[in-house]
Amino acid sequence: MHPGSIVRCRNREWVVMPADTDEVIVLRPLTGTPDDVVHIHRKLMNLVGGALPFERITPASFPLPTTDDISDATSAHLLWQAARLTLREGATPFRSLGRISIRPRTYQFVPLLMALRLDPVRLFIADDVGVGKTIEALLVARELLDRGEIRRFCVLCPPYLCEQWAQELTEKFNLEPVIIRSGTVGQLDRQTPAGRSLYEHFPIQVASLDFVKTERNRSQFLQFCPELVIADEVHGAAAAPGTNQQERHELLRAVARKADRHLILLTATPHSGIEDAFRSLLGLLHPKFGTWNLQTLTETQRTELARHFVQRTRRDIAQTWQETACFPTRESTDETYALSDRHRELFERTYAFCSEIVRTGAHLEKRQRRVRYWGALALLRCVMSSPAAARTALTNRAGVPPEEEAEAEAFGRLVFESAEDRTDDESPAPAVEAANTTLPETDRRRLRELARLAEQLHGPDDDTKLARVIAIVRRLLQEGFHPILWCRYVATADYLADHLRQALETAAQVVCVTGRMGDDERQARIADLDAERPRVLVATDCLSEGVNLQELFTAVIHYDLPWNPNRLEQREGRVDRYGQRARRVRVIRFFGQDNPIDGVVLEVLLDKAREIHRTLGTHVPVPEESESVTQAVLQALFLRQGPRALKRQLALNLGVPEVEAFHQRWQQDAERERLNRTRFAQRALKPEEVQREVEATDAVLGDPTAVRHFFLAAAQRLGLAVAQEKQPGVFRVSVSRQATATLPEPIRLALPSPKGERWLISFDSPTPEGAEYIGRNHRFVATLARYLFEAALNQPGNATVSRCGAIRTRAVTALTTILLLRVRYLVEQLQAPALLSEEVLVLAYAGLEAGTTRWLDTSDALRLLAEAQPDANLSLAEKRELVTHILDNLGAWQAESAERWGAAHPLQSAIREHVARRANELTESHKRIRQAVALRIRGLAVKPQFPPDLLGILVLQPMVSR
Repeated sequence: MHPGSIVRCRNREWVVMPADTDEVIVLRPLTGTPDDVVHIHRKLMNLVGGALPFERITPASFPLPTTDDISDATSAHLLWQAARLTLREGATPFRSLGRISIRPRTYQFVPLLMALRLDPVRLFIADDVGVGKTIEALLVARELLDRGEIRRFCVLCPPYLCEQWAQELTEKFNLEPVIIRSGTVGQLDRQTPAGRSLYEHFPIQVASLDFVKTERNRSQFLQFCPELVIADEVHGAAAAPGTNQQERHELLRAVARKADRHLILLTATPHSGIEDAFRSLLGLLHPKFGTWNLQTLTETQRTELARHFVQRTRRDIAQTWQETACFPTRESTDETYALSDRHRELFERTYAFCSEIVRTGAHLEKRQRRVRYWGALALLRCVMSSPAAARTALTNRAGVPPEEEAEAEAFGRLVFESAEDRTDDESPAPAVEAANTTLPETDRRRLRELARLAEQLHGPDDDTKLARVIAIVRRLLQEGFHPILWCRYVATADYLADHLRQALETAAQVVCVTGRMGDDERQARIADLDAERPRVLVATDCLSEGVNLQELFTAVIHYDLPWNPNRLEQREGRVDRYGQRARRVRVIRFFGQDNPIDGVVLEVLLDKAREIHRTLGTHVPVPEESESVTQAVLQALFLRQGPRALKRQLALNLGVPEVEAFHQRWQQDAERERLNRTRFAQRALKPEEVQREVEATDAVLGDPTAVRHFFLAAAQRLGLAVAQEKQPGVFRVSVSRQATATLPEPIRLALPSPKGERWLISFDSPTPEGAEYIGRNHRFVATLARYLFEAALNQPGNATVSRCGAIRTRAVTALTTILLLRVRYLVEQLQAPALLSEEVLVLAYAGLEAGTTRWLDTSDALRLLAEAQPDANLSLAEKRELVTHILDNLGAWQAESAERWGAAHPLQSAIREHVARRANELTESHKRIRQAVALRIRGLAVKPQFPPDLLGILVLQPMVSR
């Protein structure tokens, strides 16, 4: 018994699979998948085999077709499709494609090709926001797993992304991850056997980087660290001495220290503008990369780094890879509002008050000056945000004040959006209250009066910002968009959501998500939305980084402009990304016409960011000094007196020299990014080269077109009603109780239960809006293929699909036989376990007698199988006569040992030669993929296992000329 052979045990046939040890025999059902394998312990089998003979493993053979099982060409074609769609361990180099539930785009295979040419895999994927880095990384992980090169891997990510990674692993890559963070570790410990670490026990892990980096967890994680680690949002783990970020970096350095560990780094913003920080990340790939001057790389250095580093813009992908359909068109517009008289009074009085306390505080000690400044900024942001945020900041007690040395950082988080960590969306009341302590009683009374004014502004009558956005939302809904409204503070989000619900009533669902909710509650709020009805999401920046919202939302309104352009791009990237089903998304910058603070933010930061994006085709992170430059401009605005102080001024006219230097620095960063993306866009890998390997895999496993043909043909045969919708590429499946009453039970149970008793599906990716993607590994396709395959093998005479067919056709001029063969191969390689692979070959020959046969090209055989149609009737007796003759000519299929099979029989010998040639083609394909890893290539061989399984026969009899 060797891997690939067929045996009998427990009253059924099995295929022997490779095993890690000689003590265990691994068996897979003849028509099953790797998910169905069982492990038989040899000693235990021998122990019970005397009393229970059916527990013994004995040699067996694949059952041959018989003349009792004859149908037509459609049945034979359906059998071929069902057989290859059940394959999970395809014979081509990309083994992972047999097990994933998505259809990756061609450009997403580039990191996988790079990874397969590295040993160990040390890869930095820095593609644009929304390109699909998660899919790119998990393709590599799944491939290494399916090749047996790793057994365990861990994704390290920010805590708020754990659920999303787990969902991607489960739904798209058919893996079963566990989430490791503070709220789950107790339960996981209880599931872990005594004496083992949870990091050792669970093979697929998604762990919070901030949880693992702590002193309590770090050493145990490193002790049992898996063979592969994927680190997401790694820009937040660059070297930054004296910070939490440095602890993350130290953990990744320790992970990378093990020379043979695979490591994949992910971020859309690898370079923050700090050269040392970027080099610290490159040093995780190889220590020498961390010492290189990236501005003066030699061609040899650039070539070596390019083997590990990929960075592409969406524009580059669309132009180089012809992948324009992958991403929606982003329509960027500006919308403005004018303050009402009462709102203008609040703003002007607040602005005057803030300017005054900043100016009059010039004589105070440094800390008091700083406290007043932060209090003024916080109060202005709240008044600009909403009356609710203003009232909250002015009336709420702040609780325990921060330590004096931490004040600037603590107040800054409440005013500016964080570039690295999740933004604090709570009220900046601590900054306002701290400033309050430095004010005389007269100024405190003025603050209380401002609070009363804010209280009176609630609602669209006086809050023109609110009234205007309600009108914009109504317009977007009428145009078919589903918008997200981004807010700076929780109070604003709650206020806005309440008024939108009142205004829209039943016209749309309105959901509010803020940082006060736990991750699970946020996910549940979004999951509860009805995807078939209009919907509006009001959210703070707790959702703006890493969370995918493209399946439900198609527009973005920046209700509060962020004071960090990086956050602007992150917000928009939640909907404008790979997987967005809408062809266009709308993004709206929303600001006040007569608001000087919005003017500063726009002209110092956001307009420059937009200019760079339009020129370069990608987002360039704002330099780290943006916050200090913005503060300097606002300080100058506060110090300006007179009527002009409240008029919107160009920031460059405020007399702040830092702005021009800041813009020059940003432009230099943009030029550096342009060069990097030119150097590391992996243009040496040509689309046709990648496409060749994908098409070779499709030929074995079935491409989306094959899935569509199979689904529709099988549905017709089984009586499942499927109709084409008006929307291109969308089909409607009737799943009502009445429509599915006559279906076989396994098929009926596999159907979903959508609302309205109709299931909208599509075989295209990206999938049209409102439809569910149906790929080869979709649960229903898998059930359908397996049911038909098992029915053909176990239920001879089944009317739906059969193993033999015969037709009279004009497609041939000589009697032609098409053979459906399932071939198993052992992929052997040095220093790695052997792998079992399979494919379904279609061979065809013309002629009756062995000595006069002519073998057709594989392409001709496939064409005949797909296109040959009956042109005249053929009686059942004639069909049986033809099939009997062919079976007799093929000879005794299992008469010889595997080594000698086919040696003494002309037809079998020819089949053996075809299979051997195919094995050589596969060997070359595997070597081509791993061409840069010499050791792996030297020991690699794809060896066929004989005899192949004879799945079916289709005989084509030519029309007789008269």
